[in-house]
Amino acid sequence: MDSKEITLKIAWHYLGTWYKWGGDDPKGFDCSGFICEILQSVGLIRRYEDYPAQGLWNRFNHLKIDVPQAGALVFYGSDDKHITHIEMCINEKLSIGASGGGSKTLTIEDAILQNAFIKIRPIQSRKDIVGFLDPFKE
Repeated sequence: MDSKEITLKIAWHYLGTWYKWGGDDPKGFDCSGFICEILQSVGLIRRYEDYPAQGLWNRFNHLKIDVPQAGALVFYGSDDKHITHIEMCINEKLSIGASGGGSKTLTIEDAILQNAFIKIRPIQSRKDIVGFLDPFKE
């Protein structure tokens, strides 16, 4: 099993974990905390590295790809200087990510009310896609 397959397996393991603003561990993740956790798990970023979505775009922007594929990161926002959300593609149509919450999602009760969890959804469910980067190309 290669590191991309391991990463996707780790991501699936967290399916259903609640969204927590600023969260970066299994007690609750926000979008970038979740992606950092799974990238750290396979050594693509160091344990001490912690990035917001914009920081992950900046970190991997030399690895752009044109179409989504398993293991690629999908970034959302208004443009490449204003990234607001990140998820990981599980194939060319679906992504996994911590979504549904925001800065006021601080408890599991908040997450339940907002349906804010790590979930699978169509990549195109949001129309503000900025681009795709493949951290496994390094």
